[in-house]
Amino acid sequence: MDARIQALLVGGEGLVTRREMLRAAPAWTIQTARRAGRLIRLLPGVYGDATLIRDADVDLPTLARVERDVARRAALAYADGRGALSRLTALDVWGLRRQPPGESVYLDLPRGSGLRDRPHLVVAQRSGFAIAPPQVVTRGGLPVTRLDRTLVDCWPLLPPVDRSSLLIRAVNDRLTTPQRLAAALAEVPRMPDREALSGLLDRLGAGCRSPLEIWGHDHVFTGAGLPTFTRQARLRMGARTMYLDMFAEAERVNIELDGATSHGDPAEREIDLRRDALLASVGILVVRFTHRRLTAEPAQVRQETLAILANRSPRLMIK
Repeated sequence: MDARIQALLVGGEGLVTRREMLRAAPAWTIQTARRAGRLIRLLPGVYGDATLIRDADVDLPTLARVERDVARRAALAYADGRGALSRLTALDVWGLRRQPPGESVYLDLPRGSGLRDRPHLVVAQRSGFAIAPPQVVTRGGLPVTRLDRTLVDCWPLLPPVDRSSLLIRAVNDRLTTPQRLAAALAEVPRMPDREALSGLLDRLGAGCRSPLEIWGHDHVFTGAGLPTFTRQARLRMGARTMYLDMFAEAERVNIELDGATSHGDPAEREIDLRRDALLASVGILVVRFTHRRLTAEPAQVRQETLAILANRSPRLMIK
């Protein structure tokens, strides 16, 4: 291979654009390197060192036969500074879902960029899109769409069973907020299953932080006779900060919903008991419902909750 092209490949960590090569060497050197099997074309105008090929399956697109990081850098080189990794690829960069082998690279560009889909590359052109904050941020040295818009754009692409858990995790990890997600959804007026996403954001906005809490909100803890619970109520006790699942402030009752796998560890159960005792010391009654009871006996759980709240009514307690 021509030494000039080799030097460009080393400097580009195995990648080089045709424009860069033509600035350094005549066009025939590119053809010679390709015929010799030393240089591969990954995308129009983007080439790589042939040693980058990892998958021997020649039926796959060339971009799918290199490591994912190489494929992403090649896609960005193809965009020539006008694109950012998006959708399922951005979700991987954000660390929320790893892209499985064979899944395409996703790239967002401004409308009118003139670039289109290629094998193993999905391009979306967006009106008003700019490769700059707040629409695009840099993670791991790569331009990527902001997380709230990424999650919204991924909603119709993900298996239904995975959708809610990813958004809940992002909110619980404080990577985004229900309000920012709702604002991102407003930017996308038409999308499949938009109503389901909107409903989930309503529940997250109300303070629900798990699928069980959402189920309880929809089927048990809202309606006639029930107060408006403060979800994830922040309580400071000395040097300790606690968050209460569902707090009825007037009655001083905190309802905790224990997931299907909760308290398998005796040590975790001991932590909960100590926490409950600490809350009792300031007059807060903790009521716990298991996943099994909540889902199998919703009417009974509702009646028990109403009875507990009635007995804790401020009027009764004053008497």
